Amino acid sequence: MIRFAYAVLMWLLVPLLLFKLFKRSRSEPVYGQSVAERFGVYEMPAQAGAVWIHAVSLGETRAAMALVKALREANPGMRFVFTHGTATGRTEGLAMLQAGDVQVWQPWDTPQAVQRFLNHFQPRIGLLIDTEVWPNLLWQAKARGVPVVLANARLSDKSWRKALQWQFISRPAFGSLHAVWAQSEEDAKRLRSLGAPVTAVTGNLKFDAKPDPELLTLGHAWREHTSKPIVVLAISREGEEAALLDLLLAKPEWMQAVQWWIVPRHPQRFEEVAAMVQARGLGLVRRSDWSETPACQELSNPQAVVLGDSLGEMPFYLGAASVALLGGSFERLGGQNLIEACASGCPVVMGPHTYNFAQAARSALSEGAAWRVDTLAQGMQQAHDLALDRSGQARMAGAASAFSKRHQGAVAKCVALMRDLLG
Repeated sequence: MIRFAYAVLMWLLVPLLLFKLFKRSRSEPVYGQSVAERFGVYEMPAQAGAVWIHAVSLGETRAAMALVKALREANPGMRFVFTHGTATGRTEGLAMLQAGDVQVWQPWDTPQAVQRFLNHFQPRIGLLIDTEVWPNLLWQAKARGVPVVLANARLSDKSWRKALQWQFISRPAFGSLHAVWAQSEEDAKRLRSLGAPVTAVTGNLKFDAKPDPELLTLGHAWREHTSKPIVVLAISREGEEAALLDLLLAKPEWMQAVQWWIVPRHPQRFEEVAAMVQARGLGLVRRSDWSETPACQELSNPQAVVLGDSLGEMPFYLGAASVALLGGSFERLGGQNLIEACASGCPVVMGPHTYNFAQAARSALSEGAAWRVDTLAQGMQQAHDLALDRSGQARMAGAASAFSKRHQGAVAKCVALMRDLLG
C-alpha cells in the first residue's frame, strides 16, 4: 500500500517537475535538454554491465571524480553510467566521460521511469553519492539483483529527524540498499537507526578532491596583482548577499582596505545579486567581464563589489582570496562545503549553521583551519581583520592546507570495498 501511494504521488508531481524544468531552463538552458531522459527514454544505445554512479549536483560530482579516477586505474576498461539531477552536476560531470561511458539525467522516481532506466542500461552495480535515496529506484534495483551502495553517506541531525517522521517509507528505502559507506561514526549511527546496512565508515570523499591547479594558480596570480586583500563570500545563499551589502554600507571603512567578492551558489541568481549591488549604489564588477590575466585597473573603484558570475571557477576565487566567508552558514541553510576552501589554502570564517558538514566543520575548528562566529557582522569583522594580518592569515592558511591533507584517504577505502563487491 505504501509503495502504491508513493508511486501515485510521484506521478501527480510530474506536472510540477516539468514546470520547474521549464522555468529553470530560461536561465540555465541545460535544464531544457534531454528532458525525456527524466522519464527513462533514451536516444543512445547502451551496453550492459557498466558501473552506475549517481551524483545529483556539483558537490557530489566533484566528490565522485576522485573515486572514478581511482576506479579506472584499478580496473582498466571499466565503463560508467553517470546520472545527475542538476545542471551544474551534469555540466561538471562531462569532465569524467571517456569512451564507452554514458551521461543521462536521473530518472524521475516513478516505477515506469525507473524500470526503463534499469532495462536500458542494466548496470552491474550502483553507487549513490552522499544522500540520494529514492524509494522506487532502490526497490526495483533490489528486485533485479542490482546491488546499490550509498557511498560517502551523510545524514544530518535535521534530515535524520525528518526521516524518522516519514520512516514508514524511509526505513524500507534505506533497508533496500546493499551497503552504506558512511562519512563518520555519527552519520553511521543515524543511518543504522533507519535500518540502513552500514558496513564501513570511510571518511569524506571531498577531502580527496583536489582543486584545479590551473585555476588555483590563476587565483594566486590575481592576488599578487591586487593592491588590497580579498574576502570572498563563497557559495552564498539567499539572504546572505543582501545582508553583506547592507553591512558594507553601514561600515564603509571595511571597503577601504579590503575587496569584497560574492560568489553565489546558484547561477540563476547572478542577475539577482547584481541588481542588489546596484540598487544600493555600490560599484559592480563582474568576473565574466575580465580577461584571463590580472587587471587591477578593473577594480579601481574603492566602492566596487566583485560578483563571481562564472561557473566552475571556485578554485580561482579561493586562490585569490585571503579569507572565505562560508556561504549557507549565516542563514539556517546548513552551510556549504568548506573542504574545498581549506584544500585551496584559504582560511574559513563560518556562521552558526553548518549541519550539512557538521563533522568537517568541527574538525576544521579544532585544527585551526576555520573560525566560527554567531553573526555575519562578526564574520565580516573577523575576515576583515584576518585579511589585513598577513602573518595570521599565513598561519591559518597553512593549518587549512594541513587539515585537508590529514583527512584524505576515503577514495582508497571505497576502491577496496568496490573490489570486494566486484569480485
